[in-house]
Amino acid sequence: MRLSTVKIAGRTTWGVVEGETFRDAGAILADRYADLKAAITAGLAGVSEAAAKAPSFELSQLEWLPVIPNPDKILCVGLNYEMHRKETGRAEVDNPTIFGRFANSQTGHLKPILRPKVSTELDYEGELAVIIGKPGRYITREDALGHIAGFACYNDGSVRDYQRHTHQFTPGKNFPETGAFGPWMMTPDELGPLDDLRIQTRLNGQVVQDATFSQMIFDIARQIEYCSSFTRLEAGDVIASGTPGGVGAKRNPPLWMKPGDVVEVEIERLGILRNPIVQEA
Repeated sequence: MRLSTVKIAGRTTWGVVEGETFRDAGAILADRYADLKAAITAGLAGVSEAAAKAPSFELSQLEWLPVIPNPDKILCVGLNYEMHRKETGRAEVDNPTIFGRFANSQTGHLKPILRPKVSTELDYEGELAVIIGKPGRYITREDALGHIAGFACYNDGSVRDYQRHTHQFTPGKNFPETGAFGPWMMTPDELGPLDDLRIQTRLNGQVVQDATFSQMIFDIARQIEYCSSFTRLEAGDVIASGTPGGVGAKRNPPLWMKPGDVVEVEIERLGILRNPIVQEA
């Protein structure tokens, strides 16, 4: 299944995307699930059946919201592709580099990514997002994949000068509406094995990042194992699993996103996340 959170005529709902049609499962299941996160918490019980009889809408009628607008937490993995680690000059490490994003730093598919008024150093970071379906603490690598509800495209937009203010990444990763998430999440049974899938980021149609998930330093199972060692993972939590090499900050000259640009993150078999860049008012 492909599952999204959207607005239709100003009403927030969630449902199933089938081809060019959105089926409003949230309308059918409103008495059971307040939102997509609640449905994920319940293991998506009854969602397929509800979608079959739900009102349908063309995708052009939707306003896309972040797939999970209200996660308990968003955990981001830094420096997780060897090419990206090398271009930053960082040392090899034994454990994943983790930082956090706030929910209100996110935006949806086709909605603007905002270049903040205090900086022009807005960078792209195409990533695979992992949505947790089954809560857990001290999850083993062997059990980790069983805790996943789905996968989505993510653009972990970064305000680089604020990121460099200290050794901590948090300020540069949390400007409002800089982290794009969508258009939908796809359940693992539909997406299939990850390793050979390709991720590309394009800026105004030019490929700026290109990799496969087999090039991750720490794979998804290791990320879940590590994150669950220091925090309890909850249903609806998001892990942004790291970006490949080719970021704008490490190009010569640097390549920053600017108003009028369009950035796309495409993951093979999963979909395309597209956002225009707009100047913050």
